[in-house]
Amino acid sequence: MSLRRRDFVSGAAALAALPRPARAVGTPLYRRGNDADPETLDPHRSSTVAEAHILRDLFEGLLTYDNRGAIIPGAAESWTISDDRRTYTFRLRTEGRWSNGEPVEAGAFVYALRRILAPATAAKYAEVLFPIRNAAAVNAGAMSPDQLGVTAPDPRTLVIALDNPTPYLLELLTHQTSLPVHPASVERFGDAFTRPGNLVSNGPYRLRDLVPNDRITLVRNPHFHAVAEVAIPEVAFLPTPDLASAVRRYAAGEIDSLADLPGDQMAALKRRFGDQVVLGPGLGLYALAVNTRKAPFSDPRVRRALSLAIDRPYLAEALWGGTMSPAWSFCPPGLDNYRAPPETEGRRGFPIDHEAEARRLLAEAGFGPGRPLRVEYRFNTTDNNRNTAVALAEMWRALGIETRFVYTDAKTHFAYLRDGGDFDIARMSWIADYSDPQNFLFLLRSGNDGMNPGRFADPAYDALLDAAAREPDITARADLLWRAEAILMRDLPWIPVMHTRSKALISPRLHGYHPNLRNAAPTRFLRLEG
Repeated sequence: MSLRRRDFVSGAAALAALPRPARAVGTPLYRRGNDADPETLDPHRSSTVAEAHILRDLFEGLLTYDNRGAIIPGAAESWTISDDRRTYTFRLRTEGRWSNGEPVEAGAFVYALRRILAPATAAKYAEVLFPIRNAAAVNAGAMSPDQLGVTAPDPRTLVIALDNPTPYLLELLTHQTSLPVHPASVERFGDAFTRPGNLVSNGPYRLRDLVPNDRITLVRNPHFHAVAEVAIPEVAFLPTPDLASAVRRYAAGEIDSLADLPGDQMAALKRRFGDQVVLGPGLGLYALAVNTRKAPFSDPRVRRALSLAIDRPYLAEALWGGTMSPAWSFCPPGLDNYRAPPETEGRRGFPIDHEAEARRLLAEAGFGPGRPLRVEYRFNTTDNNRNTAVALAEMWRALGIETRFVYTDAKTHFAYLRDGGDFDIARMSWIADYSDPQNFLFLLRSGNDGMNPGRFADPAYDALLDAAAREPDITARADLLWRAEAILMRDLPWIPVMHTRSKALISPRLHGYHPNLRNAAPTRFLRLEG
């Protein structure tokens, strides 16, 4: 996800004044470009893809991804599933260790899952874990955390009970919401447990230092169960929100890989860097969240008019250099456990063919030459986002719509929206955590304020999601979710613009990178020459 921790930020700022620990001479350093500075390194308060890349190196869930996006055993070496598919039993590794050498036990996962679902944690992603028995009630404060359907009969056994069959559970357990935290460190340091010197992790790397807006450096965890297979001893995550500058740093040999590229420069980048430009599949959405609480954007006719004016093929193919695909649906095509998604109007023909309809909708809503619609568009600053904003404003101008911009860094942008800030339209993006329509559609459920900044609420939509969650038949479940998405495509609380593809620059000295649907490239599976 491209979706406050004041303690973390202020603590990180204090660390910026400290001298960076010296690196051993000759130690290979992987300089990894990352989308943005993380807002937090607390797995249970994280929400962005940039954070996920770092957390995937620091922590290991019950299951994890390899560098081809396949699900593989993580902290658990094996598992069994009951006949009714409502109970999963995991067996943890005997050799699992935290970065301080202590054994990783099942109780840490019980602690972590109770913590993320506790109301006091205010986890942005809590709803993702609602398939676990009693999770929704625990998160609402109606039940105590010890009533969550997660138990540890012994130090190596973890049992997860579900309310209903959940076909994507194993994939869900690779996600940062399901990562363990070291209970004693959290209890001792509170919110400060994520700081260098305090953070105890169980993944292939441990945190060495953190310098805001500069780098986060991880070093190999000597206690990791597969440490002998971790080839890169040190990785520095470098925030690269200015993509043009990041490309220059890559060309100068200052960065070994970039996780995003300026779409308007793709042709030039391919000519310059050849097969170092790596494009792959993606599982995400680039959309415009509309404030459905605020007139006139609370009027679906206004939202439909805005959508009809957007030239999606131009944005995806010309502006983004073919690194995105046009989106007329909320869910991307090809998801598991689904069918072809419903689409909003406008796919046939060109935007100019729909201009008369868009003008009619605006006129019905009370807007026209004598009273232009004025839009404030908020976005987080990257080259691609800035160019997209300018293009959208030009498309809307053809309808007499006046657009002004408000732009900030990613942390400020998403924190503002998540905390209920006032806006008209805001750039949103979402990268799915598993290949299932539920992982898109849950975003706009009533009450999911952390992910639903426009506060869209529709009882019929919620009821369809609830029915799908109870439905054991995959085909019937897909039909219910399709009907839910059709409501979104009718009312457009989020206007889909593009579906994502992965795009990266990979140095010839970096080996083991394979583009995949999950865009997962754990450092532990990569190798670095020189």
